Amino acid sequence: MPAPSGLGRIFFWSVPLQAHPTGSAERREVSFAHVRAAHAGQGQGTIRRIIGLTLRHPWQVAIALGSTVVAVSFQLSIPILLGQAVDQAQGVLESNAGTSALVMTGLMLLGASVMRGIFTLLQNYYAEAVGHHTGHELRLAVYEKIQRLPFSFHDKVHSGDLITVGMLDLEGVRVFFSTALLRVVLLGMLIGLGAYLLISTDLVLGLLALSFVPFVAWRSSASQLQLRATWLTLQDKLQVLSRVMEENLGGIRVVRAFAGGRHEMEKFERASADALLLQHERVILRVRATSMMTFSFFLSMGLVLLVGGEKVIAGEMTVGTLTSFLTFMTILQMPVRQLGLMVNGFARASTCGARLFALLDTDVEIRDRPGARPLAAESGELRFENVDFAYPSDPTRLILKGVSFAARPGETVGIVGPPGSGKSTIAHLIPRFYDVTGGAITLDGQDIREVTLESLRARVGVVQQDPFLFTTTIENNIAYGDPWAKEPRIERAAESAQLHNYVMGLPAGYKTVVGERGASLSGGQRQRLTIARALVLRPSVLVFDDSTAAIDAGTEFRIRSAIKRFAKDRVTLVISHRLGALMHADQILFIENGEVLERGTHDELLALGGRYRALYDLQVRPEADLREAG
Repeated sequence: MPAPSGLGRIFFWSVPLQAHPTGSAERREVSFAHVRAAHAGQGQGTIRRIIGLTLRHPWQVAIALGSTVVAVSFQLSIPILLGQAVDQAQGVLESNAGTSALVMTGLMLLGASVMRGIFTLLQNYYAEAVGHHTGHELRLAVYEKIQRLPFSFHDKVHSGDLITVGMLDLEGVRVFFSTALLRVVLLGMLIGLGAYLLISTDLVLGLLALSFVPFVAWRSSASQLQLRATWLTLQDKLQVLSRVMEENLGGIRVVRAFAGGRHEMEKFERASADALLLQHERVILRVRATSMMTFSFFLSMGLVLLVGGEKVIAGEMTVGTLTSFLTFMTILQMPVRQLGLMVNGFARASTCGARLFALLDTDVEIRDRPGARPLAAESGELRFENVDFAYPSDPTRLILKGVSFAARPGETVGIVGPPGSGKSTIAHLIPRFYDVTGGAITLDGQDIREVTLESLRARVGVVQQDPFLFTTTIENNIAYGDPWAKEPRIERAAESAQLHNYVMGLPAGYKTVVGERGASLSGGQRQRLTIARALVLRPSVLVFDDSTAAIDAGTEFRIRSAIKRFAKDRVTLVISHRLGALMHADQILFIENGEVLERGTHDELLALGGRYRALYDLQVRPEADLREAG
């Protein structure tokens, strides 16, 4: 299959083929079905839910667990074989007996070590495989969830917090199988069977050999929980640090323009110093705990050597048996220390999983209703019928109150009013970025809440105030809404937005890569590019939300003329604080405090002598007077 033009080519090399836009919705529903099933039901414990996701890969889990059991069995045989070899070597020295038994034991010891290494390798490989598969699925689920969450969610959650959840918290869940669940089996077998073998051989010496275990287990668990608590605090401080850096990078031009480099450096240094202080505290905790655990281990080993040596001298125990005890202790030392890591693994997974599942369980307020059908748009008539709206964060404060108007294809509706009057809210309601609180919005007589979001947003093109651009080519930015758009269609959209001539003057033309957020373009060029992006879609309703504020009057007039030809069979809404951008509209609404106070054509509103006329005199008349005076 040949690679498509435009943004489609980016999709081919930036995401797996199975995640390609064509048919992706159906595939996502299948891909995330098991993740959603694991997330369903708030009554389930976080750990249970993580285990449920882990068990989605049964054969990898089975191989990891089976390899752990076999590896532990071979590891526990090593002290026994080593003690046997020591006794055999002593017998050879004392009685000049044959060495065949010693050689055989040596070969068995070598074989046990090799097999332990092989199965430990399999255990580590498949444990990591389970974690990475789980992490992959969760990463896709989190990203897909973020794409579906409504504007009301993003209004109150910082993007840095979402990145933290999608990276650090997800990592805590990803490693749960290898750092916690698998260690339960590993440490349970090593400590349990090792303790049984020691005590069954010699009760007193076995208890002495195991005397360090309770202290090390307690100290390791306590220190890991302390480190976990400080890690959570450190994570918050690193989050603050990332926010400071993110804001600085986003506003680097403002920082340079106002010579704010020193202030920004001091702010970053304070945040970094807080994180460094906590890191020092974590190092002290770790070193103190390690020193105490090491001391208790060697103290226990010294007691075993003392008591065991006396037993060897008294002939109650062979040197090989004492060697087995010491080897068992050496083998048990690291697993016992890992008890704290295991406890930390459970604690980390519980904390991180709670935050991760809280995001994945967040209710998507704006979604397709049961039985929603694709929008059957015919003529494209848009109606607001007594619309009320309040943001979910403050449901008692109405932003829009009883707004009603209608627009037929070919008509342009202008919306003007003071800042905070609710103009942009109207633009956000039409594509259902938010749902109305009261009343209804219809398109061709169909309530937009009763149709599918995909079909609605394919029919409604919104050019927003913030001209956001992706770090890719101009061609790909224009064709973002339709990656399969052909070059002539992209160029026609750019011509209508008065951008084509500028692009053709660039060395790489439409293949020119814009900087981060379009930093290499001027504000007006970015706005024209976003207008072209909307025109490519050929929507039934075009909404311009103050999208020409950074464009000069001459270019704005040419854009308006081109769009008028483009929108002769479409509904156009122009929201602006500049009257020059909407004086040509068939109907103008003056909104204040969420209510339509005046409506009519430009001439009708001037003749009315109300708020619109006052705004006109404020904006237009002084300029005219200055021209006459000049």
